[in-house]
Amino acid sequence: MPARLRDAIAAIPAYKQGRPAPEGGFKLSSNENPFPPLPSVVDAIVEQAATVNRYPAAGAPTLVAALAAKHGVDPERVMVSDGSVSGIMQLVSAVAGPGDEIVFAWRSFEAYPLLVQVSGATPIMVPLTPAAEHDLDAMAAAITERTRAVFVCSPNNPTGPIVTQEAWDAFIAKVPSDVLVMLDEAYIEFVQVPTVDGLAAQAAHDNVVILRTFSKAYGLAGLRVGYAIGDPSIIGAATIAGIPLSVTGLATAAALASIDAEGELLARVEELAADRDALQQRLADAGVPVPAAHGNFVWVAARPDQAAQITEILDDVRIVARQFPDGVRITVAEREAHDGIVDAVRRIRALA
Repeated sequence: MPARLRDAIAAIPAYKQGRPAPEGGFKLSSNENPFPPLPSVVDAIVEQAATVNRYPAAGAPTLVAALAAKHGVDPERVMVSDGSVSGIMQLVSAVAGPGDEIVFAWRSFEAYPLLVQVSGATPIMVPLTPAAEHDLDAMAAAITERTRAVFVCSPNNPTGPIVTQEAWDAFIAKVPSDVLVMLDEAYIEFVQVPTVDGLAAQAAHDNVVILRTFSKAYGLAGLRVGYAIGDPSIIGAATIAGIPLSVTGLATAAALASIDAEGELLARVEELAADRDALQQRLADAGVPVPAAHGNFVWVAARPDQAAQITEILDDVRIVARQFPDGVRITVAEREAHDGIVDAVRRIRALA
Protein backbone atom coordinates (compact mmCIF):
# COMPACT_ATOMS: atom_id res chain seq x y z
CA MET A 1 0.00 0.00 0.00
CA PRO A 2 1.67 3.29 -1.08
CA ALA A 3 -0.07 5.27 1.69
CA ARG A 4 -1.67 4.47 5.02
CA LEU A 5 -5.43 4.44 4.64
CA ARG A 6 -8.01 4.98 7.35
CA ASP A 7 -9.22 1.64 8.66
CA ALA A 8 -12.84 2.77 8.31
CA ILE A 9 -12.35 3.52 4.59
CA ALA A 10 -10.43 0.33 3.85
CA ALA A 11 -13.27 -1.72 5.36
CA ILE A 12 -16.08 -0.15 3.31
CA PRO A 13 -17.22 -2.04 0.20
CA ALA A 14 -17.32 0.06 -2.95
CA TYR A 15 -20.68 1.25 -4.24
CA LYS A 16 -21.90 -0.88 -7.15
CA GLN A 17 -24.02 0.71 -9.84
CA GLY A 18 -26.85 -1.25 -11.46
CA ARG A 19 -25.86 -3.27 -14.52
CA PRO A 20 -27.01 -2.06 -17.97
CA ALA A 21 -29.92 -3.85 -19.60
CA PRO A 22 -29.31 -6.74 -22.00
CA GLU A 23 -30.14 -6.26 -25.68
CA GLY A 24 -33.89 -5.86 -25.92
CA GLY A 25 -34.25 -6.06 -22.13
CA PHE A 26 -35.09 -3.71 -19.30
CA LYS A 27 -32.81 -1.96 -16.80
CA LEU A 28 -34.89 -1.96 -13.64
CA SER A 29 -32.03 -1.73 -11.17
CA SER A 30 -31.61 1.99 -10.44
CA ASN A 31 -35.15 3.36 -9.92
CA GLU A 32 -34.73 5.61 -12.93
CA ASN A 33 -37.64 7.45 -14.52
CA PRO A 34 -38.30 5.82 -17.92
CA PHE A 35 -39.64 9.03 -19.49
CA PRO A 36 -37.15 11.22 -21.39
CA PRO A 37 -36.70 14.86 -20.37
CA LEU A 38 -39.42 17.26 -21.46
CA PRO A 39 -38.52 19.40 -24.51
CA SER A 40 -38.57 22.53 -22.33
CA VAL A 41 -36.05 20.96 -19.97
CA VAL A 42 -33.81 19.92 -22.86
CA ASP A 43 -34.00 23.47 -24.25
CA ALA A 44 -32.89 24.88 -20.90
CA ILE A 45 -29.95 22.45 -20.77
CA VAL A 46 -28.90 23.29 -24.33
CA GLU A 47 -29.04 27.01 -23.64
CA GLN A 48 -27.01 26.61 -20.45
CA ALA A 49 -24.44 24.45 -22.26
CA ALA A 50 -23.11 27.53 -24.01
CA THR A 51 -21.82 28.81 -20.64
CA VAL A 52 -19.95 25.75 -19.36
CA ASN A 53 -16.66 27.62 -19.69
CA ARG A 54 -17.79 29.55 -16.59
CA TYR A 55 -18.16 28.34 -13.03
CA PRO A 56 -21.71 27.97 -11.72
CA ALA A 57 -23.06 30.32 -9.08
CA ALA A 58 -22.08 29.08 -5.62
CA GLY A 59 -24.98 27.40 -3.86
CA ALA A 60 -27.28 27.61 -6.90
CA PRO A 61 -29.07 30.72 -5.56
CA THR A 62 -31.68 30.90 -8.32
CA LEU A 63 -32.71 27.31 -7.61
CA VAL A 64 -32.66 27.93 -3.86
CA ALA A 65 -35.03 30.88 -4.39
CA ALA A 66 -37.34 28.83 -6.60
CA LEU A 67 -37.46 25.95 -4.10
CA ALA A 68 -38.06 28.33 -1.21
CA ALA A 69 -41.00 29.88 -3.08
CA LYS A 70 -42.34 26.46 -4.08
CA HIS A 71 -42.34 25.16 -0.50
CA GLY A 72 -43.15 28.41 1.27
CA VAL A 73 -39.96 28.63 3.33
CA ASP A 74 -37.19 31.18 3.73
CA PRO A 75 -34.25 30.71 1.31
CA GLU A 76 -31.78 30.29 4.19
CA ARG A 77 -33.61 27.06 5.06
CA VAL A 78 -32.78 25.50 1.66
CA MET A 79 -29.55 23.80 0.57
CA VAL A 80 -29.06 22.50 -2.97
CA SER A 81 -26.59 19.65 -3.47
CA ASP A 82 -25.35 17.49 -6.32
CA GLY A 83 -27.90 14.79 -5.60
CA SER A 84 -29.60 14.09 -2.29
CA VAL A 85 -26.82 11.64 -1.37
CA SER A 86 -24.37 14.54 -1.30
CA GLY A 87 -26.78 16.44 0.92
CA ILE A 88 -26.90 13.48 3.29
CA MET A 89 -23.11 13.27 3.31
CA GLN A 90 -22.85 16.98 4.15
CA LEU A 91 -25.33 16.67 7.00
CA VAL A 92 -23.59 13.60 8.42
CA SER A 93 -20.23 15.36 8.21
CA ALA A 94 -21.68 18.37 10.02
CA VAL A 95 -22.88 16.40 13.05
CA ALA A 96 -20.95 13.14 13.42
CA GLY A 97 -17.43 11.85 13.75
CA PRO A 98 -15.44 9.12 15.52
CA GLY A 99 -17.18 7.92 18.67
CA ASP A 100 -20.61 9.11 17.53
CA GLU A 101 -23.51 6.93 16.41
CA ILE A 102 -26.16 7.29 13.71
CA VAL A 103 -29.34 5.21 13.85
CA PHE A 104 -31.30 3.97 10.87
CA ALA A 105 -33.61 1.16 9.81
CA TRP A 106 -32.16 -1.81 7.96
CA ARG A 107 -32.59 -2.66 5.27
CA SER A 108 -32.88 0.90 3.99
CA PHE A 109 -30.97 3.10 1.54
CA GLU A 110 -27.66 1.39 0.89
CA ALA A 111 -25.67 4.65 1.08
CA TYR A 112 -26.49 5.19 4.76
CA PRO A 113 -23.92 2.81 6.27
CA LEU A 114 -21.27 3.92 3.76
CA LEU A 115 -21.71 7.62 4.55
CA VAL A 116 -21.80 7.00 8.29
CA GLN A 117 -18.59 4.97 8.19
CA VAL A 118 -16.84 7.51 5.97
CA SER A 119 -17.53 10.14 8.65
CA GLY A 120 -15.90 7.88 11.23
CA ALA A 121 -19.16 7.41 13.13
CA THR A 122 -20.73 4.06 13.98
CA PRO A 123 -23.87 2.87 12.14
CA ILE A 124 -26.63 1.50 14.39
CA MET A 125 -28.90 -0.63 12.23
CA VAL A 126 -32.39 -1.40 13.55
CA PRO A 127 -34.18 -4.30 11.80
CA LEU A 128 -37.37 -3.59 9.86
CA THR A 129 -40.67 -5.06 10.98
CA PRO A 130 -41.95 -8.27 9.31
CA ALA A 131 -43.97 -5.96 7.00
CA ALA A 132 -40.69 -4.36 5.81
CA GLU A 133 -41.54 -1.10 7.61
CA HIS A 134 -39.47 1.07 9.95
CA ASP A 135 -39.68 -0.12 13.55
CA LEU A 136 -39.79 3.41 14.92
CA ASP A 137 -40.24 2.30 18.52
CA ALA A 138 -37.07 0.23 18.31
CA MET A 139 -35.24 3.04 16.55
CA ALA A 140 -36.17 5.50 19.30
CA ALA A 141 -35.04 2.97 21.90
CA ALA A 142 -31.67 2.67 20.11
CA ILE A 143 -30.88 6.35 20.66
CA THR A 144 -28.19 6.89 23.31
CA GLU A 145 -26.09 9.81 24.48
CA ARG A 146 -23.69 8.99 21.61
CA THR A 147 -26.40 9.30 18.95
CA ARG A 148 -25.94 12.35 16.75
CA ALA A 149 -28.45 11.62 13.99
CA VAL A 150 -31.25 9.33 12.80
CA PHE A 151 -32.32 8.51 9.26
CA VAL A 152 -35.99 7.93 8.44
CA CYS A 153 -36.64 6.92 4.83
CA SER A 154 -40.22 7.31 3.59
CA PRO A 155 -41.04 5.61 1.28
CA ASN A 156 -38.35 3.21 2.39
CA ASN A 157 -35.82 2.32 -0.28
CA PRO A 158 -35.63 -0.57 -1.18
CA THR A 159 -38.68 -2.12 0.52
CA GLY A 160 -41.40 0.44 -0.29
CA PRO A 161 -43.55 1.17 2.81
CA ILE A 162 -44.16 4.71 4.08
CA VAL A 163 -44.10 6.22 7.56
CA THR A 164 -47.56 7.37 8.63
CA GLN A 165 -48.22 10.68 10.34
CA GLU A 166 -49.34 8.90 13.51
CA ALA A 167 -46.20 6.79 13.66
CA TRP A 168 -44.02 9.81 12.99
CA ASP A 169 -45.66 11.89 15.71
CA ALA A 170 -45.13 9.14 18.27
CA PHE A 171 -41.51 8.71 17.17
CA ILE A 172 -40.41 12.34 17.06
CA ALA A 173 -41.80 12.90 20.55
CA LYS A 174 -39.20 10.39 21.83
CA VAL A 175 -36.20 11.86 19.99
CA PRO A 176 -34.00 14.29 21.95
CA SER A 177 -34.17 17.79 20.51
CA ASP A 178 -30.40 17.89 19.88
CA VAL A 179 -30.38 14.74 17.70
CA LEU A 180 -30.60 15.45 13.98
CA VAL A 181 -33.44 13.60 12.24
CA MET A 182 -33.03 13.30 8.46
CA LEU A 183 -36.35 12.52 6.78
CA ASP A 184 -35.34 11.13 3.38
CA GLU A 185 -38.19 11.77 0.94
CA ALA A 186 -36.46 10.88 -2.33
CA TYR A 187 -39.61 9.13 -3.58
CA ILE A 188 -42.27 11.30 -1.93
CA GLU A 189 -43.85 12.38 -5.23
CA PHE A 190 -44.88 8.79 -5.94
CA VAL A 191 -46.90 8.46 -2.71
CA GLN A 192 -50.64 8.40 -3.37
CA VAL A 193 -51.89 7.81 0.21
CA PRO A 194 -51.70 9.88 3.41
CA THR A 195 -48.20 9.93 4.87
CA VAL A 196 -46.06 12.02 7.19
CA ASP A 197 -46.03 15.68 6.16
CA GLY A 198 -42.31 16.37 5.91
CA LEU A 199 -42.59 20.11 5.50
CA ALA A 200 -44.86 20.40 8.53
CA ALA A 201 -42.54 18.10 10.50
CA GLN A 202 -39.59 20.33 9.72
CA ALA A 203 -41.51 23.48 10.59
CA ALA A 204 -42.47 22.00 13.97
CA HIS A 205 -39.03 20.61 14.91
CA ASP A 206 -35.76 22.48 14.44
CA ASN A 207 -33.78 19.23 14.54
CA VAL A 208 -35.62 17.77 11.50
CA VAL A 209 -34.23 18.14 7.97
CA ILE A 210 -36.08 16.81 4.92
CA LEU A 211 -34.21 15.61 1.83
CA ARG A 212 -35.58 15.47 -1.70
CA THR A 213 -34.22 14.95 -5.19
CA PHE A 214 -34.82 15.77 -8.84
CA SER A 215 -33.40 12.38 -9.88
CA LYS A 216 -36.53 10.23 -9.58
CA ALA A 217 -39.90 11.90 -10.17
CA TYR A 218 -38.36 14.73 -12.19
CA GLY A 219 -36.17 12.44 -14.30
CA LEU A 220 -32.85 14.27 -13.85
CA ALA A 221 -30.78 11.36 -12.52
CA GLY A 222 -27.98 12.09 -14.98
CA LEU A 223 -27.52 15.66 -13.75
CA ARG A 224 -27.35 15.02 -9.97
CA VAL A 225 -29.36 17.66 -8.16
CA GLY A 226 -31.11 17.33 -4.80
CA TYR A 227 -31.95 19.57 -1.89
CA ALA A 228 -32.51 19.77 1.86
CA ILE A 229 -34.82 21.95 3.94
CA GLY A 230 -34.02 22.59 7.57
CA ASP A 231 -33.10 25.02 10.30
CA PRO A 232 -30.71 27.71 8.96
CA SER A 233 -27.99 26.80 11.48
CA ILE A 234 -28.02 23.16 10.35
CA ILE A 235 -28.20 24.11 6.68
CA GLY A 236 -25.29 26.51 7.15
CA ALA A 237 -23.13 23.87 8.80
CA ALA A 238 -23.96 21.31 6.10
CA THR A 239 -23.11 23.84 3.39
CA ILE A 240 -19.66 24.35 4.95
CA ALA A 241 -19.17 20.55 4.82
CA GLY A 242 -19.87 20.44 1.07
CA ILE A 243 -17.67 20.91 -1.97
CA PRO A 244 -17.95 24.47 -3.33
CA LEU A 245 -19.51 24.86 -6.80
CA SER A 246 -20.49 21.19 -6.95
CA VAL A 247 -23.98 21.88 -8.38
CA THR A 248 -23.47 22.58 -12.07
CA GLY A 249 -25.16 25.25 -14.12
CA LEU A 250 -26.65 22.52 -16.31
CA ALA A 251 -28.26 20.86 -13.29
CA THR A 252 -29.56 24.18 -12.01
CA ALA A 253 -31.08 25.12 -15.36
CA ALA A 254 -32.72 21.71 -15.75
CA ALA A 255 -34.15 21.79 -12.21
CA LEU A 256 -35.57 25.30 -12.71
CA ALA A 257 -37.18 24.25 -15.99
CA SER A 258 -38.58 21.16 -14.26
CA ILE A 259 -40.19 23.28 -11.56
CA ASP A 260 -41.78 25.39 -14.29
CA ALA A 261 -43.07 22.22 -15.99
CA GLU A 262 -44.07 20.49 -12.76
CA GLY A 263 -47.65 19.84 -13.87
CA GLU A 264 -46.50 17.81 -16.88
CA LEU A 265 -43.91 15.93 -14.86
CA LEU A 266 -46.26 15.04 -12.02
CA ALA A 267 -48.78 13.70 -14.55
CA ARG A 268 -46.06 11.24 -15.56
CA VAL A 269 -45.51 10.39 -11.91
CA GLU A 270 -49.20 9.62 -11.43
CA GLU A 271 -49.02 7.31 -14.44
CA LEU A 272 -46.04 5.47 -12.97
CA ALA A 273 -47.74 5.24 -9.58
CA ALA A 274 -50.83 3.75 -11.22
CA ASP A 275 -48.63 1.23 -13.03
CA ARG A 276 -46.95 0.36 -9.73
CA ASP A 277 -50.30 -0.21 -8.03
CA ALA A 278 -51.52 -2.34 -10.93
CA LEU A 279 -48.32 -4.42 -10.86
CA GLN A 280 -48.60 -4.84 -7.10
CA GLN A 281 -52.17 -6.09 -7.54
CA ARG A 282 -51.10 -8.51 -10.27
CA LEU A 283 -48.48 -9.93 -7.94
CA ALA A 284 -51.05 -10.33 -5.15
CA ASP A 285 -53.46 -12.02 -7.56
CA ALA A 286 -50.64 -14.39 -8.60
CA GLY A 287 -50.18 -15.37 -4.96
CA VAL A 288 -46.86 -13.57 -4.52
CA PRO A 289 -47.70 -10.33 -2.68
CA VAL A 290 -44.94 -7.80 -2.02
CA PRO A 291 -44.61 -5.23 0.78
CA ALA A 292 -46.73 -2.10 0.41
CA ALA A 293 -45.03 -0.25 -2.46
CA HIS A 294 -45.16 3.54 -2.45
CA GLY A 295 -42.06 4.46 -4.46
CA ASN A 296 -41.37 3.52 -8.08
CA PHE A 297 -40.24 -0.01 -7.22
CA VAL A 298 -41.30 -3.28 -5.61
CA TRP A 299 -39.37 -5.46 -3.16
CA VAL A 300 -39.06 -9.24 -3.13
CA ALA A 301 -37.46 -10.82 -0.06
CA ALA A 302 -34.90 -13.58 -0.66
CA ARG A 303 -31.98 -15.36 0.98
CA PRO A 304 -28.27 -14.77 0.28
CA ASP A 305 -27.83 -18.34 -0.95
CA GLN A 306 -30.39 -17.72 -3.72
CA ALA A 307 -28.45 -14.91 -5.45
CA ALA A 308 -27.17 -16.96 -8.38
CA GLN A 309 -30.56 -18.55 -9.02
CA ILE A 310 -32.26 -15.16 -8.91
CA THR A 311 -29.80 -13.76 -11.42
CA GLU A 312 -30.64 -16.64 -13.78
CA ILE A 313 -34.37 -16.05 -13.33
CA LEU A 314 -34.02 -12.35 -14.10
CA ASP A 315 -31.79 -13.08 -17.09
CA ASP A 316 -34.45 -15.43 -18.44
CA VAL A 317 -36.96 -12.57 -18.62
CA ARG A 318 -34.32 -10.06 -19.78
CA ILE A 319 -34.57 -7.89 -16.67
CA VAL A 320 -31.76 -6.36 -14.67
CA ALA A 321 -32.87 -5.62 -11.08
CA ARG A 322 -31.03 -4.56 -7.95
CA GLN A 323 -30.01 -7.60 -5.94
CA PHE A 324 -29.21 -7.37 -2.24
CA PRO A 325 -28.24 -10.19 0.14
CA ASP A 326 -31.78 -10.28 1.53
CA GLY A 327 -33.90 -9.47 -1.50
CA VAL A 328 -34.42 -7.91 -4.91
CA ARG A 329 -35.65 -4.41 -5.74
CA ILE A 330 -37.33 -4.08 -9.13
CA THR A 331 -38.03 -0.65 -10.61
CA VAL A 332 -41.49 0.00 -12.02
CA ALA A 333 -40.81 1.58 -15.40
CA GLU A 334 -41.76 0.25 -18.85
CA ARG A 335 -45.13 -1.54 -18.86
CA GLU A 336 -43.73 -4.04 -21.34
CA ALA A 337 -41.61 -5.44 -18.50
CA HIS A 338 -44.55 -6.26 -16.21
CA ASP A 339 -45.22 -9.76 -17.54
CA GLY A 340 -41.57 -10.62 -17.00
CA ILE A 341 -41.62 -9.13 -13.50
CA VAL A 342 -44.62 -11.21 -12.47
CA ASP A 343 -43.02 -14.36 -13.88
CA ALA A 344 -39.70 -13.61 -12.16
CA VAL A 345 -41.27 -12.80 -8.78
CA ARG A 346 -43.34 -15.99 -8.88
CA ARG A 347 -40.22 -18.07 -9.55
CA ILE A 348 -38.13 -16.21 -6.95
CA ARG A 349 -40.76 -16.77 -4.28
CA ALA A 350 -40.92 -20.45 -5.23
CA LEU A 351 -37.25 -20.79 -4.20
CA ALA A 352 -38.13 -20.25 -0.54
